[in-house]
This record gives sequence, C-alpha cells and structure tokens, in this order.
Amino acid sequence: MKHIIVFSQALTICLSAICSVGVTAQKPNIVVIMCDDMGFSDIGCYGGEINTPHIDALSEEGIRFSRFKNAGRCCPSRASLLTGRYQHNVGMGWMTAVDEHRSGYRGQLCNKVPTVAEILKDKGYSTYLSGKWHVTVDGNFKNKTNLTPNGSWPRERGFDEAFGGLSGGGGYYKVSSLIRNETHITAFPDDFYYTDEITKYAVKFIKGHDVHKPLYLHLMHYAPHRPLQAPRKRVDECRVRYKVGYDVLRKKRLDRLKKEGIISLDLELPIYNREYKNGRPSWDSLSSEKKEAWIEEMASYAAMVEIVDDGVGEVVKALKQKGIYDNTIILFLSDNGATNEGGEISQLAADLSNTPYRYYKQFTYNGGVSSPFIIKAPKYKKYRGEIRDELCHIIDVLPTCLDLAGVSYPTKFKEKSISNPDGVTLVPVLRNKKLTTRDLFFEHQTSCAIVSDGYKLVRDHDSNPWELIDLRNDPFETTDISKKDPMKKLELEKKWNAWAKVNKVVPMETLPWVKRIAHYKRLNSDQSGLD
Repeated sequence: MKHIIVFSQALTICLSAICSVGVTAQKPNIVVIMCDDMGFSDIGCYGGEINTPHIDALSEEGIRFSRFKNAGRCCPSRASLLTGRYQHNVGMGWMTAVDEHRSGYRGQLCNKVPTVAEILKDKGYSTYLSGKWHVTVDGNFKNKTNLTPNGSWPRERGFDEAFGGLSGGGGYYKVSSLIRNETHITAFPDDFYYTDEITKYAVKFIKGHDVHKPLYLHLMHYAPHRPLQAPRKRVDECRVRYKVGYDVLRKKRLDRLKKEGIISLDLELPIYNREYKNGRPSWDSLSSEKKEAWIEEMASYAAMVEIVDDGVGEVVKALKQKGIYDNTIILFLSDNGATNEGGEISQLAADLSNTPYRYYKQFTYNGGVSSPFIIKAPKYKKYRGEIRDELCHIIDVLPTCLDLAGVSYPTKFKEKSISNPDGVTLVPVLRNKKLTTRDLFFEHQTSCAIVSDGYKLVRDHDSNPWELIDLRNDPFETTDISKKDPMKKLELEKKWNAWAKVNKVVPMETLPWVKRIAHYKRLNSDQSGLD
C-alpha cells in the first residue's frame, strides 16, 4: 500500500511538471492597454508630474519609444490598432457618427480585413475586450434601449468576451452604449465609475482564463477623455502640484524628458503662439479665476490618469496571481494627443499634456499624433529600461503582436484573399536594429501629413497651405521651410496625393461636423455601415 501511495504521488508530480512545461512553453499572452486623449508627456516615465508608478514599472521592465505616432483621433487610431492598416483602408477614415457610403468612410470596420483578435483566436488564443470599442457606426443605435449587433460588435470581430462602450463619448457614471457581450447594460449602481469597471472586467477575464491557452486582452481605457470626471478626493490630492502653473511645469517636463533620454539635450522648449487668436498667455498674466479653473482642470485630468494607473497595477497583480505574468507581453499607448476642445483653459491644459509638441488631438502635427509607447516583452529582458528613437506608427502594433506571438498574418480572410498590413513588425527595433526606411502618412478631417526621410509636410486643414518641416533639426515643428525648398515640398505633396488616391482618402469632406452628418444621412437612410 505504501508503494502504491509513493507511486501515486510521484505520478502526480510528473503530470504536474508536464502540464507546467506545456503552459510555460505555449505562445505568450498579450495585453494591449490604451488611454484615450492622453498627451505625450503626461505619465511619469515620459516626463510628467502625474503619479503613474505601475505604468512606469512597465517601462523599467520594458522598452520606451520616443517617436511613436498614432492616427490623431479616437476611432481612426482604434481601427489601425485592430487591423494594422491605415484607417481609411478599413472604412474608418472619419468618425463613427455616420456611414457616408464611401469605401474609406463607412463609419465602422469593414468586414474584409481581420482584426488582431480574429487572427489570434484562430491560432488558439482566448480573446477579451474591456473598455471603449468605438469602431461601430452610430447609425446602428436606432434607440438607446434596443442595441443589436450589426456585424462590427466586439464578439463579431474576434473577441470571446467583451465589456465596454460601443460609442466614443459620454460620461463616467453612466455609459449609454455599454454592453456585456450582446447585452445592453442600462442600470448603473451608485458607485459605478467607468474606469474602475473597465479594470474590474479586465481582472475578471484574467482570473477566469484557462491557462492552458494563451490570452489576448484588448484593454481600452476611456480616460482621460472628456468630460473630466473623477472622485473629489482624488482631484483634491492632485491640486497642489498644479498651483505653480503651466509655464513652470512645461519646463520641468522638458527637463525630465531630456534626463530620460527621450528628447535631445540641445533642444529648447518653444512657446506656441500661432494656435491662439491673440498669442498664448503666460501663467502670470491670467486672472485668479482663470488660474483656479486651470488648476481644477489639470487636477481632474491627473486624477483620471492616476486611476487608470491604479488599474494597470490591478491587472499586473491579477496576471501574477494567475501565474502567467512572466509569459505576458504588455503594450501601453495613447490613441492621440490631448485635446484643446473646451476653450482657452482646456487649450492651455493640452499645451502642458502635449509638451514639447505643437497642436492637439485631431490635427496631424506632433502634438496630435505623438504618443507614449511601451513594450514589455519578457524575451527582451536584457534591453529593459532602454529608449528607442526609431520612427513607428500605430499600424505597426498588430504586426508586432503577431511577430511576438509567432503567428503569421493570414493570406485569406472569410474566403477572400487579402494583402499584408500597412504596418511592419517592431521586433527588430526591440533588438536595437533599424527599420527599412519608409514613409508614413496621416489624414484626419483634412489635416494631412507625410513624414519622409527626415522631412514632414503638414497642414491643419486643406484650406491652408502646406508647411515643410525639417524634423532632424526642428522636431517641434516651429519653422516652415517650404519657400526655401520648394522642390522637396512638391516631392512630398506628390507622394501624399498618390497615397491618398490609393488608400481611399480622397475626395475629402470639408463640411463641419453637424452638417456633414446631416448631409450623408439625407443622401442615404441606410446607416448600417455594412457593405
């Protein structure tokens, strides 16, 4: 009997070891975390005074990118993140507000290109979404009490489990388009706070995950998107640090960016005056009322980011408790720069958040399209804490995730042949290798840009002239050299026009928001977003 017990114990140990090897040898888990409308230098590891110890810890374990670019706005960036393509190529050239019945502007993801979730699910991954979706046309919401899937809901695009808001806006204490899988959530408890709920479901998905399969978690925070709403206690805790004003804080952020090696030591902080009707006011010139409004705004914003950071800590804790953290890749980024929507005080707040860059969300200057980007990949531990200055783009996230997972991009999707993504894998960059030289293109609401071989051609609207920027000497985009080098301007303009034609960007629509929606709804009552 004793020998049987010993044998049984030994067999149990062996089987346990085999299972353990099987789990650890499987493909890596992947967690992608994105903030909404958060500026380039807000978090601590990118120079900010906002307390983000958990995100900072990821940067210490991983690699930070100093020249990562996004698509300039919420849903276009999400479309590119999910598909590895420029947003127009997947129907999300503008917003989800209307289906324009033009291939680049359908208001939601097209069904001809796979998402990262669909690809990874096909390769054995369990896939989860928690947070903001915003790639489903709003025309599907015939009323706010009867939402039904329309072909571009999360579970229709590769996610096994989903929790989050379908639309792009709203508050933090109630979410009008909140879903759990296909169920529309309409009742909200008194303690409901959207950021906390997004974290709660992310943790729930991790805890319930079968560790014998790899995990992909698409964790899309809504914060710090407006409206600025956070618990009073958290806001009050942040107020004191903003009483010195934005002039002092912008300088401190630049100094920390230099110290971290994210910004070159020889660069001076510019004052951006052209974006203001009467020039940008200094902090000391503001009235006491305006100073108070700015302090309250920034404290609220900071509190929202710090609550996101709390959530990152909870997710990391859950991964460790599950025993899968060491085999988990984590990526962190923002969908676009901080916004100037909301008037002068908001613009002055965004100037701080986007330090040291010019302009804001929805524009293709660096303030609008620059994002912090962190990759924590266990396989590349020896590079931990390093900075990469290689130019890269949100279209590169999908190819990078697939490469890290050892998964090839499919040649067919839904029985249709498809081409490779627009993006490229950044795994060579993790090894400190250079990417092959390429051009990057941008367009949103006729704000356009191309970055090519150290130069950038950019404009805020198609009614305004192009500016030519020498990014090698002017990364803050302060000086237009188009008159000094008209041939380079013409060369890049031709390139942008050729890209725009091939990628379904043109013709661009110049109607303002409300008129644009009304115009296309009059043209076609079918607002399904479906081909």
